Amino acid sequence: MGAYQPPYTITPEILNRVADISEAIGRLTVLTEHARALRLRRINRIRTIHGSLAIEGNTLSEAQITAILEGKRVIAPPREVQEVKNALAAYELFDTWKPEAEKDLLEAHRILMSGLIDEAGLYRHGNVGVMAGQQVIHMAPPSERAPHLMDDLFGWLATTDVHPLVASSVFHYEFEFIHPFADGNGRMGRLWQSLILARWNPLFADIPVESLIFEHQAEYYQAIQESSIQTDCAPFIAFMLWMILDTVTSSTPEVTQEVTPEVRLLAVLAGEMTRQQLKESLGLKDDEHFRKTYLLPALEAGLIEMTVPDKPRSSKQKYCLTGKGRRILDLRGG
Repeated sequence: MGAYQPPYTITPEILNRVADISEAIGRLTVLTEHARALRLRRINRIRTIHGSLAIEGNTLSEAQITAILEGKRVIAPPREVQEVKNALAAYELFDTWKPEAEKDLLEAHRILMSGLIDEAGLYRHGNVGVMAGQQVIHMAPPSERAPHLMDDLFGWLATTDVHPLVASSVFHYEFEFIHPFADGNGRMGRLWQSLILARWNPLFADIPVESLIFEHQAEYYQAIQESSIQTDCAPFIAFMLWMILDTVTSSTPEVTQEVTPEVRLLAVLAGEMTRQQLKESLGLKDDEHFRKTYLLPALEAGLIEMTVPDKPRSSKQKYCLTGKGRRILDLRGG
């Protein structure tokens, strides 16, 4: 018997979106390499968790999730607080899981669903359907088939040479089709797609695709349904790639909101300028503060360069943008 092959067609629309996402991710990489912002990573993780749980009906706000992360008490339904705590614990381990390892998927489910269902970390023993509100949009295969189907799916994921943007979407769709767990399938499918993508580009560990799916929930379920009717998950792949492209392109302002001192320096640098001119343009008075916080980091990051590099202390010394500095400015719309 040959290896399992999920049914999907690579349409021109899918190919074009893969190309657009790759290009946008390239632009974003330049920025985040520069932003190095842990705070940003935390903001996006909170947005991811908020989006994923909100799809499942959790009512906690991003502010409440932040409070739970900081160990503060939150007045909310205990089950919803538990869901958030579990999700925070799961995302802490995100970098340690391998997408093709079934034991990691089961461990992730155990953490995500701990204290919420009896079968946390185990494939379901009963039969289930996929619900969109009150409507059953898909009856999952019988429970005794779930382990074999998951085994086939992991086998395919480990050996496929299709682009990770497509492979992650196919896995997500097939996972929802199999619906291997009694509960938590939606959040697990989205988590695992992010994990597969993060293997391709680490930025996906921080890009909240979840929050966009939440805004387009009806289309998410519709794409699952259309794919099931066609027995071809191209509609779902196209939908997910649209979500990813949208997230990647709208993540750019998110990354640059946190304007570091050296980026502020780039914004005032016109042509060639002396230290004094730069300092005045930034409205700074303290020479040492300007040098340590603005000038040196910009030089070290290769965002600006000296006009007289071999004589750093030259009285004729001026500073101008490098190609990298210009790219950062362009990306910021500066």
